[in-house]
Amino acid sequence: QVHLVESGGGLMQPGDSLRLSCAASGLSFSRFTVAWFRQAPGKEREFVAAMFRSYGRAYYADSVKDRFTISKDNAKNTVFLQMNSLTPEDAAIYYCAADSTLILSSLRSAAAYDYWGQGTQVTVSS
Repeated sequence: QVHLVESGGGLMQPGDSLRLSCAASGLSFSRFTVAWFRQAPGKEREFVAAMFRSYGRAYYADSVKDRFTISKDNAKNTVFLQMNSLTPEDAAIYYCAADSTLILSSLRSAAAYDYWGQGTQVTVSS
């Protein structure tokens, strides 16, 4: 049985940095495309960042590019999202997702991912 468990969320101030983690059991991240999505109250779940399985290249939403970094530790079967220069617009529940068969053109679509974590809350407020 597959489980993805996010951690690291919290209450932050604008400009702060935060690192989220997603630990997996029941699958090996080394063979999966892994991604982070987020959902703010009243909004749809949106793509944040992903690392494609085939060659490990990272992709980012324009809103987080140059501030967020996705990385993966295959030995620990854990994915990270380093978030810098946080703004109130980054406040949301952040979800980790994984899939072994999605194609590159579907990378940014939540519907393409089979496995999801329960989410971790990130609040950014002064």
